[in-house]
Amino acid sequence: MHLRFAKAGALCAALALVPALSGCVVEERRPATVEILAPRQPPPPRVEIIPTPQRPPDVVEWRPGHWLWDGREYIWVAGEYIERPHHEARWVPGHWDERPNGTWAWIQGHWR
Repeated sequence: MHLRFAKAGALCAALALVPALSGCVVEERRPATVEILAPRQPPPPRVEIIPTPQRPPDVVEWRPGHWLWDGREYIWVAGEYIERPHHEARWVPGHWDERPNGTWAWIQGHWR
């Protein structure tokens, strides 16, 4: 069975609970565009000590940690090195943006 779904790992894990669908193969065709809204401002970012990369800087870039709203509270997602899609690519970090109604929206990071 081939399915197209943004959260591939989560979908296969859920489908594994259904015996007839446990051998699923997930094809990701495009990035998900899910809007995450929080009812209040996130805490200040944590200070992170950026480790020395294990691969050359033209291959990886540091993605800083950030607060993620899980539907009840903010949880910290630690920073990590991510592989560049090409040598000239630069990571634009995600950030929280306050909306006119007082909620906060997560603006996903992306490559430029």
